[in-house]
Amino acid sequence: MNEGTNEFLSNELMVARRQAACPVALPSKSGIYAEKAEGAELWDVEGQRYIDFIGGIGVLNVGHRHPKVVEAIKAQADKVLHTCFGVAQYEPYVELAERLNKLMPSAATYKTMFMNTGTEVTEQVCKFARRITKRPGLIAYEGAFHGRSLLATALTGKISYKTDFGPFPPAIFHAPYPNEYGGMSSEGALKCLEHIFETSIAASDVAGIIVEPVQGEGGFIPAPDAFLHGLREICDKHGIMFIADEVQTGFARTGHMFAIEKSGVVPDFLVCAKSIAAGMPLAAVIGKADLFDQLPAGSMGSTYGGNPVSCAAALAVLDVIEEEGLIQRAEEIGAKVEARWLELQNGVAKGVFGDVRRVGAMAAVELVKDGDAGQPNADAAVAIQTKARELGLIFLTAGKAGHVIRTHVPLVASDALVDEGLELFAKATAEVLG
Repeated sequence: MNEGTNEFLSNELMVARRQAACPVALPSKSGIYAEKAEGAELWDVEGQRYIDFIGGIGVLNVGHRHPKVVEAIKAQADKVLHTCFGVAQYEPYVELAERLNKLMPSAATYKTMFMNTGTEVTEQVCKFARRITKRPGLIAYEGAFHGRSLLATALTGKISYKTDFGPFPPAIFHAPYPNEYGGMSSEGALKCLEHIFETSIAASDVAGIIVEPVQGEGGFIPAPDAFLHGLREICDKHGIMFIADEVQTGFARTGHMFAIEKSGVVPDFLVCAKSIAAGMPLAAVIGKADLFDQLPAGSMGSTYGGNPVSCAAALAVLDVIEEEGLIQRAEEIGAKVEARWLELQNGVAKGVFGDVRRVGAMAAVELVKDGDAGQPNADAAVAIQTKARELGLIFLTAGKAGHVIRTHVPLVASDALVDEGLELFAKATAEVLG
């Protein structure tokens, strides 16, 4: 039996069991059933090895089963599994809040509360903004993804997540997101926001503007610094809460602990999840203390939020990021991916690989037809993804048309493993496009 093989299971058998037991609407990003995982590798139930450029969709910046995280989980499980923080508090919650507050890119005083998922903290921060400002309106961005609950889906700027799920909560509006490659400048995006104030909702009725400093599901599109500064100025002018959604970008992925740091812009609130606890369910709202303290006692809470085991895992994650230099490592991995993709863009993928972009290790390539940014090529993206999986490499697509290939390489991956994965990527690309 190969390493990781379960002799009683097969992918085919698991597909049949899944179809009988689970809703068809649940996504299957790779079509494989994992038996074991370590670092940036996983093995399916048949023993097939895969290099993992998905990382649990950006959850595994410190890799699968990092020894320090596993040790922290086991140690906490031997003490307390659950109490509900609202019933009997515990130190890991408080210590994690203290550490996250200190990581915020500002001299301001911050406070933190915990939930379980990115969707939940998106819901909570929007509630907080409305309560603090006494205003109803929320503005999000076209191409954004903020979660799958009713409010979070309403904030999400991609119609495929919304079809037939409405009606959605009112007073939510979408503005164009800046994307030079797609024809929208920072100046243009800011003017469109002002247009919304003139035609759809008065700025004085807007509680918060939520923005991803780098769009995730939208295709790894970075917001230019000029746009973020302009947005901050607009929020300050009108008393609007600036909310940074760092659910996918947080925890060293972008070459900073949080992506917003690069711009120098200070958010009023920041939400994060995914890589905060290496796969344990945890998410956070980090906000300026003077804003948080306007919320009355009992106006927030969660039965499971900030579970002691999840908090212990998150504390270990912060240690690993610091001790192993993963912020710098994100730049190194991203540079490797970018360089290889640019080679392909100038070679076998000429005319098909459009914009190659990255922020830290968040690397993406937009696939197009005949070099035309206005003609997305989802077929080519899916074909390369499928061929790569056959060769032993898994990664995801994104973008409004599913035409963007993106990577979530665990930041603990060695140079040799990254190079091996990129070789498989190049081979798949050549077989599909050559």
